[in-house]
Amino acid sequence: MGGNVEAIKERLDMAEVIGGYINLEQAGANYKAKCPFHNEKTASFHISTSRQGYYCFGCGAKGDIFTFVQEMEGTDFRGALKTLAERAGIELKTERREDKSEAGELHQALEVATEFFEMNLSQNKEALDYLKGRGVSVESIKTFRLGLAHDSWRELREHANSLGIKDDVLLKSGLIKRSEESKSSEPYDTFRGRIVFPLCDARGKVIAFSGRALQKDLEPKYLNSPDTPLFNKSEVLYGFDKAREEIRKKNYAVLVEGQLDLVLSHQAGVKNTVASSGTAFTQMHLEKLKKISPRIILAFDNDDAGKKASYRSTALALSLGMEVKIADIRGGKDPADLVKEDEEKWREILRTSKSAVESFINSLVESESSASKIGKEVENKILPLIASMISRFDKEDAVSKVSSIIGKSPANVAEMVMKIKPEVIHSLTKAEVGGALEEKEEVSRIQELENEIKTIEELQIGLDRKSDEYKRSEVSKKELNSHLVITKLEGQRNELKLRVLREGGEELLGEIVELGKKIDEERRNLM
Repeated sequence: MGGNVEAIKERLDMAEVIGGYINLEQAGANYKAKCPFHNEKTASFHISTSRQGYYCFGCGAKGDIFTFVQEMEGTDFRGALKTLAERAGIELKTERREDKSEAGELHQALEVATEFFEMNLSQNKEALDYLKGRGVSVESIKTFRLGLAHDSWRELREHANSLGIKDDVLLKSGLIKRSEESKSSEPYDTFRGRIVFPLCDARGKVIAFSGRALQKDLEPKYLNSPDTPLFNKSEVLYGFDKAREEIRKKNYAVLVEGQLDLVLSHQAGVKNTVASSGTAFTQMHLEKLKKISPRIILAFDNDDAGKKASYRSTALALSLGMEVKIADIRGGKDPADLVKEDEEKWREILRTSKSAVESFINSLVESESSASKIGKEVENKILPLIASMISRFDKEDAVSKVSSIIGKSPANVAEMVMKIKPEVIHSLTKAEVGGALEEKEEVSRIQELENEIKTIEELQIGLDRKSDEYKRSEVSKKELNSHLVITKLEGQRNELKLRVLREGGEELLGEIVELGKKIDEERRNLM
């Protein structure tokens, strides 16, 4: 693998590769551009030709040629490796051995299962009639490779065994399982009596399944594959492989809950739609989307569970600096129902979606007649959302909307927002994460921050040493000073974040917020 990486780096120039995605400007011996990972008016994204690396002073994005392609294409390292190898005209040395690896065996088993489920569906009138009744076209069935798992305990297992696929591979892939009570019992099929929806990685390879019960009394309604070496439900979004390019083109993603919501939305031409597929949206889901576009529209079901999920997802997305809108879905319908009823109506709902804060406020006003109750709900639910926002401009806009509703001046509302305790904001962003996942994320985040601190320290040294080079380029002295201040403040903030993660130290969150405000102020100086 290492030989492949080095060979690609030697053959491809980073500036040429990045220049194929965004417009670059010469800056001395290096290049700069408007960052593709966040919205900005002036170029903060810098490429070092000598180091073959990039860094954005606006959002902190950094990496090498592989990192850049991963983020732009929404793929993993292997996907970026394949893309760049093809561009460089290099045959990957490990490609021929892939089928013999564990991943290769799992992919083979999952593909066999997909084809088996597809065949079952094509021969089952009841299941086809169900999908037809929900508005799913024959073309969509083929496009998304929908299938059927018969209500049989070992049909898939026996089919796969007949093709030479052993039980240990089927168990690792999540296609079969053993009883929780007796791990020595004979394994049986995971999916039974369900329409199955293949979940794919960024390259379009099947890595898992989500099954929707055909019978109303079959629980749970949605059943997903367990986590496997190929699949982590907290990272994978249904339909992402098909929606990625459209998200990039339209510069926003539509988030729905169910598989049928997604299939019908794509069928209606809204091909920038992704779904959680019966699980909660996590930070990892949102960060994957943010790499392509920071703008999202939440189109969850209009029931209590959907409303709660919208609020939690909004809080998490706002804390990541994303722009969030809410689709106004009413009448007890879900997106699939709306599309079936009127495709244009669905598209219109998305076009007229409002900012999350405005949408929540409007819902409060419609549901509550008492001004005091509205004011209390705003204070308890809306203001913490505003406090979690990263952008000062977004905060000011939200404060203005709230002030007009509750009859207080913008200054008074802003003061109320400032008084919200950091731990309240922190609790909002933790709502989607729990248990082992939370622990895993925090360990990963600690390592990430340690690396980030080292990188920023190196950048500070590099900027000091190369100040003359910057002065000779198009970077002004004022701009250089702002960059130096930003890197210093980011270093301080990351050190505090690291302390919070390692030691607790919730009292440090206020300092982190203040440093964030200073960083925002310096970044505005660059605009």
